[in-house]
Amino acid sequence: MSELDELIEKLCPNGVEYYTLDNVCSINTGNQLNKSKLLDNAKYPVINGGVNLSGYWHEYNTNKDTIIISQGGASAGYVNFMEMPFWAGAHCYVVKKESNKINYRYLYHFLKSKEKLLQQCQQGAGIPSLSKKVVYELDIPILPLEIQYKIVHILDNFTQLSKNLSEELKARQKQYEYYRDNLLNFGNKIPRKTLSELCKLSAGGDIDKSKIRKDKNDEYNIPIYSNGIGNNALYGYTNSYKIEAPALTISGRGTIGYCELRRENFYPIVRLICLKPKEDSINIEFLKYYIDTITFKVPKTGIPQLTVPMISNYLIPVPPIEEQERIVKILDKFDKLCNDISEGLPAEIETRQKQYDYYRDKLLTFEKQ
Repeated sequence: MSELDELIEKLCPNGVEYYTLDNVCSINTGNQLNKSKLLDNAKYPVINGGVNLSGYWHEYNTNKDTIIISQGGASAGYVNFMEMPFWAGAHCYVVKKESNKINYRYLYHFLKSKEKLLQQCQQGAGIPSLSKKVVYELDIPILPLEIQYKIVHILDNFTQLSKNLSEELKARQKQYEYYRDNLLNFGNKIPRKTLSELCKLSAGGDIDKSKIRKDKNDEYNIPIYSNGIGNNALYGYTNSYKIEAPALTISGRGTIGYCELRRENFYPIVRLICLKPKEDSINIEFLKYYIDTITFKVPKTGIPQLTVPMISNYLIPVPPIEEQERIVKILDKFDKLCNDISEGLPAEIETRQKQYDYYRDKLLTFEKQ
């Protein structure tokens, strides 16, 4: 029996008391800031209904070390702990402790354990939302504060380790970007060619809906790609390909300019530009790394988008193929460390997150009195 088990047996011999959340906290929404007013480099982050920041502002309306829950949007129910002063928007629930019976970090870990449940309680046919009533009706185990402190200490160790790994990953990513940009900065010493000279460029088009399957099978095993990152670009599967691998794709809408190396034959649809090298003088992986450094110019009027004519004349340096291969080997090592989900820091962060989830759920589950 662990020290924590002994403490629970000693201080809770008759089981653990449960209270609904409205007995220990209050929940309020923030104040709306017009999106057009948000800044890129102000001091305080603005949190609204999403997982990520909405922008920045020069004032804050909520103090640091505060639990928040996303109230509206696809992420409604997402739980976070803000460690800095911030501006809470109208779709951000701010959770305040109202009882001396509960430790605030203990409350955070409990709410985080209910995140998936909260997200399953989204309502509304249009923009999803989460009602306060759903949160208030959650049953929370209220143990003696001494036990709460010990549980918090254990779980905070996991979150701190994950935080340290995430900070290291950010540092490695900056290091990677620094070396990438330096390795690919050739000045005027290297001849350049346009993308249209180096590649056959084409735009994705429509596809017969009868030729689309949601799930992959023996016949329908060709991926259909549109704009998006990772699996978000996968539209479904079809039975014939339009572009032979290897090839590059660039998002023309939404995730504008995002470049991906496709290593299997695929069928591109709207909002996607395809690049198929037509010369042996260019290494496709080198080309992908270089395109990642380009900030494509997007028209400020009309629908923000990239088209084949817009990117055709971008100049690409073409060093000797041996030099391209040398650069690719160096950048592959950095990329694997920073982005590979099966190895390196991302894999370590994922492992620590699974450990935290396991111990959090185990430590916060008790029999009721």
